[in-house]
Amino acid sequence: MIAYLQGRVITSAEQRVVVDVGGVGLEVWTPASLAAEATPGAEMRLFTHLHVRESEWTLYGFATEEERDLFRLLLNVSGVGPRVALTLLSAMSVSAIQRAIVEEEPALLSRVPGIGRKTAEKIVLELKDKVSAVLVTPEGIVDVHTADADVIDALVALGYSVVEAQRAVQGLPPEVTDVSERLRLALSRLAPR
Repeated sequence: MIAYLQGRVITSAEQRVVVDVGGVGLEVWTPASLAAEATPGAEMRLFTHLHVRESEWTLYGFATEEERDLFRLLLNVSGVGPRVALTLLSAMSVSAIQRAIVEEEPALLSRVPGIGRKTAEKIVLELKDKVSAVLVTPEGIVDVHTADADVIDALVALGYSVVEAQRAVQGLPPEVTDVSERLRLALSRLAPR
């Protein structure tokens, strides 16, 4: 098993990078955000998962071990293959996926293109007990997921894709709980398109 690899980025595309490791160019499928950050010539370390099928060996790479471990958990869900798991990790952060699973909110997962309602429900059902995320909401703070769902709906209504909307809300400060303020902040993150 290849636990990780480190090398120089040769090229990057939508969900894939080619990394030169000791003179060998390895094609690695990654979450879209990681591929977007990959700069040709820069050094990159990826925690990897080698997926073996009869006719193909495919290498998947992640910025953290936590991402890779969640990817592997998702592969255990019936009907979820590597491309679906990678799409989910491209659209949502690890903590957002864990929270959706622990709080039994398949609707959040099904907003990701390619993740249908039934698949989202299977993910929640099959992984609820396996995801050991401890999510504590401090007293006085509204559950940010509820506010984020409204913000994502508003951004989609404004013409942004679900993936763009989810990425915009991922980095919002948790202390801002007002929906209109979160929407304003999300729009400011999307503005320099």
